[in-house]
Amino acid sequence: MRDLLWYDPSAEAEAPDQVLSHPDPVKRAQAAQKRDLPRRFWKDVAVEQTDGGFRILLDGRSVKTPGKRELRLPTADVAEGVAEEWRAQETHLDPATMPMTRIANSVLDAVVERRDEVAADAVKYAGSDLLCYRAEGPDRLVARQTEGWDPLLDWIDETHGVRLLVAEGIVHVAQDEDGLARLRTRVDALDVWALAGLHVLTTLTGSFVLALALIERRLDRDAAWSLAHLDELWNAEVWGRDTEAEARLAHRRREYDAAARIAGI
Repeated sequence: MRDLLWYDPSAEAEAPDQVLSHPDPVKRAQAAQKRDLPRRFWKDVAVEQTDGGFRILLDGRSVKTPGKRELRLPTADVAEGVAEEWRAQETHLDPATMPMTRIANSVLDAVVERRDEVAADAVKYAGSDLLCYRAEGPDRLVARQTEGWDPLLDWIDETHGVRLLVAEGIVHVAQDEDGLARLRTRVDALDVWALAGLHVLTTLTGSFVLALALIERRLDRDAAWSLAHLDELWNAEVWGRDTEAEARLAHRRREYDAAARIAGI
Protein backbone atom coordinates (compact mmCIF):
# COMPACT_ATOMS: atom_id res chain seq x y z
CA MET A 1 0.00 0.00 0.00
CA ARG A 2 1.43 3.38 -0.97
CA ASP A 3 2.50 5.75 1.77
CA LEU A 4 -0.39 8.13 2.49
CA LEU A 5 1.81 11.23 2.62
CA TRP A 6 5.03 10.85 0.67
CA TYR A 7 4.36 8.37 -2.14
CA ASP A 8 5.76 9.05 -5.61
CA PRO A 9 3.18 11.10 -7.54
CA SER A 10 4.87 10.80 -10.94
CA ALA A 11 2.34 8.32 -12.28
CA GLU A 12 -0.48 10.75 -11.57
CA ALA A 13 1.25 13.93 -12.73
CA GLU A 14 -0.08 16.08 -15.50
CA ALA A 15 1.55 15.50 -18.86
CA PRO A 16 4.72 17.61 -19.29
CA ASP A 17 3.62 18.91 -22.66
CA GLN A 18 0.41 20.27 -21.07
CA VAL A 19 2.47 22.18 -18.53
CA LEU A 20 5.02 23.54 -20.98
CA SER A 21 2.41 24.64 -23.51
CA HIS A 22 0.51 26.93 -21.13
CA PRO A 23 0.70 30.53 -22.51
CA ASP A 24 0.85 32.24 -19.10
CA PRO A 25 4.37 31.85 -17.62
CA VAL A 26 3.09 32.28 -14.04
CA LYS A 27 0.39 29.66 -14.46
CA ARG A 28 2.90 27.46 -16.30
CA ALA A 29 5.22 27.62 -13.28
CA GLN A 30 2.33 26.93 -10.90
CA ALA A 31 1.27 23.97 -13.00
CA ALA A 32 4.82 22.60 -13.01
CA GLN A 33 4.98 22.93 -9.25
CA LYS A 34 1.61 21.22 -8.77
CA ARG A 35 2.72 18.42 -11.12
CA ASP A 36 5.28 17.36 -8.49
CA LEU A 37 2.64 17.04 -5.73
CA PRO A 38 0.51 13.97 -5.08
CA ARG A 39 -3.10 14.20 -6.15
CA ARG A 40 -5.76 14.01 -3.47
CA PHE A 41 -6.92 10.39 -3.58
CA TRP A 42 -9.23 10.23 -0.54
CA LYS A 43 -12.76 11.41 0.11
CA ASP A 44 -13.27 11.09 3.86
CA VAL A 45 -11.03 12.24 6.74
CA ALA A 46 -11.87 10.96 10.20
CA VAL A 47 -10.37 11.03 13.69
CA GLU A 48 -10.41 7.79 15.66
CA GLN A 49 -9.57 7.42 19.35
CA THR A 50 -7.42 4.44 20.29
CA ASP A 51 -5.70 3.21 23.43
CA GLY A 52 -2.54 5.10 22.42
CA GLY A 53 -4.13 8.41 21.47
CA PHE A 54 -5.86 9.54 18.29
CA ARG A 55 -5.19 8.65 14.69
CA ILE A 56 -6.18 10.08 11.32
CA LEU A 57 -8.06 7.86 8.87
CA LEU A 58 -8.30 8.56 5.15
CA ASP A 59 -11.18 6.50 3.78
CA GLY A 60 -10.69 4.22 6.77
CA ARG A 61 -6.91 3.83 6.34
CA SER A 62 -4.45 5.09 8.91
CA VAL A 63 -2.02 7.84 7.89
CA LYS A 64 1.70 7.02 8.21
CA THR A 65 4.64 9.33 8.89
CA PRO A 66 7.55 9.50 6.41
CA GLY A 67 9.31 7.06 8.77
CA LYS A 68 6.43 4.59 8.28
CA ARG A 69 5.07 5.01 11.81
CA GLU A 70 1.37 5.42 12.41
CA LEU A 71 0.50 9.10 12.81
CA ARG A 72 -0.76 8.86 16.40
CA LEU A 73 -1.71 12.19 18.06
CA PRO A 74 -1.82 12.93 21.80
CA THR A 75 -5.14 14.80 22.15
CA ALA A 76 -8.45 15.21 20.36
CA ASP A 77 -7.67 18.88 19.62
CA VAL A 78 -4.30 18.14 18.03
CA ALA A 79 -5.82 15.30 16.02
CA GLU A 80 -8.64 17.54 14.82
CA GLY A 81 -6.13 20.22 13.81
CA VAL A 82 -4.21 17.68 11.73
CA ALA A 83 -7.45 16.36 10.25
CA GLU A 84 -8.44 19.89 9.25
CA GLU A 85 -5.24 20.17 7.22
CA TRP A 86 -6.01 16.95 5.34
CA ARG A 87 -9.58 18.07 4.68
CA ALA A 88 -8.31 21.41 3.35
CA GLN A 89 -6.29 19.76 0.56
CA GLU A 90 -8.30 20.26 -2.60
CA THR A 91 -6.86 18.68 -5.74
CA HIS A 92 -3.29 17.99 -4.58
CA LEU A 93 -1.57 17.21 -1.29
CA ASP A 94 0.81 20.04 -0.42
CA PRO A 95 2.87 19.46 2.77
CA ALA A 96 3.83 23.15 2.80
CA THR A 97 0.23 23.95 3.78
CA MET A 98 0.17 21.32 6.56
CA PRO A 99 2.34 22.63 9.41
CA MET A 100 0.67 20.60 12.17
CA THR A 101 1.09 17.41 10.18
CA ARG A 102 4.75 18.20 9.51
CA ILE A 103 5.48 18.91 13.19
CA ALA A 104 3.62 15.76 14.26
CA ASN A 105 5.68 13.72 11.79
CA SER A 106 8.84 15.23 13.25
CA VAL A 107 7.77 14.37 16.80
CA LEU A 108 7.22 10.71 15.97
CA ASP A 109 10.14 10.25 13.57
CA ALA A 110 12.77 12.40 15.30
CA VAL A 111 11.99 14.10 18.60
CA VAL A 112 11.09 10.87 20.40
CA GLU A 113 14.56 9.49 19.70
CA ARG A 114 16.52 12.75 19.88
CA ARG A 115 14.81 14.67 22.66
CA ASP A 116 18.10 15.54 24.42
CA GLU A 117 19.38 17.19 21.26
CA VAL A 118 16.12 19.07 20.70
CA ALA A 119 15.99 20.25 24.33
CA ALA A 120 19.61 21.43 24.23
CA ASP A 121 18.99 23.36 21.01
CA ALA A 122 15.93 25.10 22.47
CA VAL A 123 17.73 26.16 25.65
CA LYS A 124 20.67 27.37 23.56
CA TYR A 125 18.41 30.17 22.33
CA ALA A 126 18.15 31.48 25.89
CA GLY A 127 21.85 32.27 25.68
CA SER A 128 21.13 34.84 22.96
CA ASP A 129 17.46 35.54 23.55
CA LEU A 130 15.69 38.22 21.51
CA LEU A 131 14.47 39.89 24.70
CA CYS A 132 18.05 40.46 25.89
CA TYR A 133 19.16 42.61 22.94
CA ARG A 134 17.80 46.13 22.91
CA ALA A 135 17.86 48.97 20.43
CA GLU A 136 20.09 51.94 21.16
CA GLY A 137 17.42 54.27 19.78
CA PRO A 138 15.11 55.92 19.07
CA ASP A 139 13.87 56.52 22.59
CA ARG A 140 10.27 55.51 21.83
CA LEU A 141 11.37 52.11 20.53
CA VAL A 142 13.66 51.60 23.51
CA ALA A 143 10.79 52.45 25.84
CA ARG A 144 8.48 50.04 24.03
CA GLN A 145 11.01 47.22 24.35
CA THR A 146 11.50 47.97 28.03
CA GLU A 147 7.77 48.06 28.69
CA GLY A 148 7.06 44.86 26.75
CA TRP A 149 10.09 42.70 27.45
CA ASP A 150 11.27 43.55 30.97
CA PRO A 151 8.22 41.98 32.67
CA LEU A 152 9.00 38.67 30.94
CA LEU A 153 12.61 38.74 32.11
CA ASP A 154 11.37 39.49 35.62
CA TRP A 155 8.92 36.60 35.34
CA ILE A 156 11.54 34.04 34.32
CA ASP A 157 13.76 35.24 37.19
CA GLU A 158 10.97 35.01 39.75
CA THR A 159 9.57 31.72 38.45
CA HIS A 160 12.71 29.84 37.45
CA GLY A 161 15.49 31.68 39.27
CA VAL A 162 17.25 32.78 36.08
CA ARG A 163 18.25 36.42 35.63
CA LEU A 164 19.11 36.98 31.99
CA LEU A 165 21.41 39.90 31.24
CA VAL A 166 20.41 42.67 28.83
CA ALA A 167 22.65 44.51 26.37
CA GLU A 168 22.28 47.31 23.82
CA GLY A 169 23.00 46.60 20.19
CA ILE A 170 24.18 43.25 18.84
CA VAL A 171 27.32 42.63 20.90
CA HIS A 172 26.96 39.18 22.48
CA VAL A 173 26.46 39.02 26.25
CA ALA A 174 27.25 35.72 27.97
CA GLN A 175 24.50 34.36 30.18
CA ASP A 176 25.03 32.45 33.43
CA GLU A 177 25.58 28.75 32.70
CA ASP A 178 23.97 27.66 35.98
CA GLY A 179 20.85 29.60 35.04
CA LEU A 180 20.74 27.97 31.61
CA ALA A 181 21.11 24.58 33.29
CA ARG A 182 18.04 25.34 35.43
CA LEU A 183 16.09 26.14 32.28
CA ARG A 184 17.24 22.85 30.77
CA THR A 185 15.84 21.02 33.80
CA ARG A 186 12.48 22.69 33.17
CA VAL A 187 12.54 21.73 29.50
CA ASP A 188 13.43 18.13 30.32
CA ALA A 189 10.15 17.87 32.24
CA LEU A 190 8.08 18.52 29.09
CA ASP A 191 6.53 15.70 27.12
CA VAL A 192 7.72 15.27 23.53
CA TRP A 193 4.76 17.18 22.06
CA ALA A 194 5.25 20.23 24.28
CA LEU A 195 9.01 20.02 23.65
CA ALA A 196 8.52 20.00 19.88
CA GLY A 197 6.12 22.93 20.13
CA LEU A 198 8.54 24.83 22.37
CA HIS A 199 11.40 24.28 19.93
CA VAL A 200 9.43 25.49 16.91
CA LEU A 201 8.03 28.47 18.82
CA THR A 202 11.53 29.38 20.00
CA THR A 203 13.00 29.29 16.50
CA LEU A 204 10.09 31.26 15.01
CA THR A 205 10.19 34.02 17.65
CA GLY A 206 13.92 34.01 18.39
CA SER A 207 13.03 33.89 22.08
CA PHE A 208 13.13 30.95 24.45
CA VAL A 209 11.58 33.18 27.11
CA LEU A 210 8.52 33.95 25.00
CA ALA A 211 8.12 30.31 23.99
CA LEU A 212 8.30 29.14 27.60
CA ALA A 213 5.89 31.88 28.68
CA LEU A 214 3.43 30.48 26.13
CA ILE A 215 3.93 26.88 27.29
CA GLU A 216 3.38 27.92 30.91
CA ARG A 217 0.36 30.12 30.03
CA ARG A 218 2.07 33.32 31.16
CA LEU A 219 1.12 34.79 27.77
CA ASP A 220 -1.51 33.96 25.18
CA ARG A 221 -0.65 33.45 21.52
CA ASP A 222 -1.44 36.98 20.35
CA ALA A 223 0.50 38.67 23.16
CA ALA A 224 3.59 36.52 22.62
CA TRP A 225 3.43 37.07 18.85
CA SER A 226 3.22 40.84 19.24
CA LEU A 227 6.15 40.90 21.66
CA ALA A 228 8.23 38.73 19.32
CA HIS A 229 7.62 41.16 16.46
CA LEU A 230 7.78 44.39 18.40
CA ASP A 231 10.58 45.78 16.20
CA GLU A 232 8.80 44.85 12.96
CA LEU A 233 5.58 46.45 14.17
CA TRP A 234 7.51 49.58 15.08
CA ASN A 235 9.09 49.77 11.63
CA ALA A 236 5.71 49.29 9.99
CA GLU A 237 4.30 52.18 12.00
CA VAL A 238 7.20 54.44 11.02
CA TRP A 239 7.82 53.41 7.41
CA GLY A 240 4.57 51.78 6.36
CA ARG A 241 3.75 48.16 5.59
CA ASP A 242 5.48 46.12 2.91
CA THR A 243 3.28 43.64 1.05
CA GLU A 244 5.95 40.94 0.74
CA ALA A 245 6.98 41.32 4.36
CA GLU A 246 3.36 41.04 5.44
CA ALA A 247 2.94 37.85 3.41
CA ARG A 248 6.05 36.33 5.01
CA LEU A 249 4.77 37.33 8.43
CA ALA A 250 1.38 35.75 7.75
CA HIS A 251 3.07 32.50 6.74
CA ARG A 252 5.16 32.48 9.91
CA ARG A 253 2.04 33.14 11.97
CA ARG A 254 0.40 30.01 10.53
CA GLU A 255 3.48 27.98 11.49
CA TYR A 256 3.47 29.60 14.92
CA ASP A 257 -0.18 28.80 15.56
CA ALA A 258 0.39 25.21 14.45
CA ALA A 259 3.31 24.79 16.86
CA ALA A 260 1.29 26.29 19.71
CA ARG A 261 -1.61 23.92 19.04
CA ILE A 262 0.76 20.93 18.90
CA ALA A 263 2.03 21.99 22.34
CA GLY A 264 -1.55 22.08 23.63
CA ILE A 265 -1.87 25.85 23.81
